[in-house]
Amino acid sequence: MKTNYKVLVSDPLGNGGLSILKKEPRIGVDVKTGLGESELKEIVAKYDAIVVRSSTHLTKEIIQKAKRLKVIGRAGVGVDNVDLEAATKQGVIVMNTPEGNTISTSEHTMSLLLALARNIPQAHAHVREGEWKRSKFIGTELHGKVLGVIGFGRIGREVAMRANAFGMRVLAYDPFIAKENLRQLGVEFTDLDSLLKAADFVTLHVPLTDATQNMINEKILRIMKRGVSIINCARGGLVDEEALYQAIKSGHVRGAALDVFEKEPPGKNALLQLDQVIATPHLGAATQEAQESVGISVAQQVIDALLERGIRNAVNLPSLDFETMRLLKPWLTLAERIGSMHAQLFGGSFRKVSIRYGGEVTSFNLAPLTLAVVKGLLTPICGETVNYVNAPALARERGIVVNESKTTQAEEFTTFISVQVTMDHQKNLIVGTLFGNQDPRVVRINEFFLDATPKGFVLVIHNEDKPGVVGGVGTILGKNKVNIAEMTLGRVTKGKKTFAMTVINTDQTVPAKVLKELKAFRPIIDAKVIKF
Repeated sequence: MKTNYKVLVSDPLGNGGLSILKKEPRIGVDVKTGLGESELKEIVAKYDAIVVRSSTHLTKEIIQKAKRLKVIGRAGVGVDNVDLEAATKQGVIVMNTPEGNTISTSEHTMSLLLALARNIPQAHAHVREGEWKRSKFIGTELHGKVLGVIGFGRIGREVAMRANAFGMRVLAYDPFIAKENLRQLGVEFTDLDSLLKAADFVTLHVPLTDATQNMINEKILRIMKRGVSIINCARGGLVDEEALYQAIKSGHVRGAALDVFEKEPPGKNALLQLDQVIATPHLGAATQEAQESVGISVAQQVIDALLERGIRNAVNLPSLDFETMRLLKPWLTLAERIGSMHAQLFGGSFRKVSIRYGGEVTSFNLAPLTLAVVKGLLTPICGETVNYVNAPALARERGIVVNESKTTQAEEFTTFISVQVTMDHQKNLIVGTLFGNQDPRVVRINEFFLDATPKGFVLVIHNEDKPGVVGGVGTILGKNKVNIAEMTLGRVTKGKKTFAMTVINTDQTVPAKVLKELKAFRPIIDAKVIKF
């Protein structure tokens, strides 16, 4: 049978995945690993699909030269080595394998937990040096100790199950998962402060996002009980490494086990000079089983996508034909950004998402738009593991109910997407539309009507409407060299007071210290930075 599609495997994949690809008669496979950018540019135009791990970097320039490219398959979770914007613009589906490393990472977490509790690496090195001073390595039992699990997705839950088997008391913190979903798992759901104050060991299982960057910082470390140990097999950047170093040096933190670092390889990292720190070179997914699993998964996903059997774990696109995608793409962008804006602006523990479509948009198949809203809502929370396929399952896992409705009648706007999110005892509303059938706009945030562009870096300010506020904000941003690109403002009167919401697009992100200065400006009630 004639080969119809060509697939390039540019990183080592494993025999299982390669075998699946090579057995498909309509697909030809080339394995060329270790290629640089210039070499990839020369050959990429003849391939319909590329399979990568983490070594190959598919830049905008490479993707633009890949005129036949239909699918990029990533054997693993992270897709930061693929230019998603360039791939999406060119209509290339990018898929990952988000579930392949769950068991391996949870087991590695437990390995580090045990090694940390019993000083195993230090004792091993001691014996290898010909010493036998057992008293230097008195450890602590896990039985009866408190394990604090921050982030309770798939990996966090697997870790909790294993910790329960050791007789540990497990506390879990995840503001985006309903408490009732945890009761049957043998864990206690609690707030972050309570977890930090009670835990003997703290393990991190959250994605790296703007909200979680340096989440274990000097302030958080001070809240932790003296003698705590910290394990991080999730992402480098979750831990402020200098703050952790100082906390270990002072004796407040007993020790740390780190599989990931902010910079990898970490080089001459001060933490590595401490005897109380155990480190491994990002081995969370480094088991034969995990490597084989993601290889097999990505191979089958690529075949199914090329042969139009279905699309699974698409990071950037739902499954739509080209013409429908062309028409729906601006609405998909708007829907996803409304969801993302909700999560970044209001945060909280989501319980219900009510999506309402009005006007001409109702002529489309609305299911992909609803998926886009949910994906946008969950991405700031779950990070790169969210895609158009697993977003509904992740929502259900967190106890989030999603409702969809539509009206053909024009209301405040001719055609619109309205998303109301219920959190605990609060409801928040964001409404969006398209200008010129192409450009996404946010036209309402709760009671404020405005005209905001959900793109790039966005500063949202809620303030009392008093003279000098806009000038004061401009002065603070200007002196800190933050340039204003666009600005829109909505006002509403409540009783004797008038309030305003100002949405400002900036050319660069607003640093934390500038945001703090804005919040200290008396008429401002709150200020947040949103990144799209």
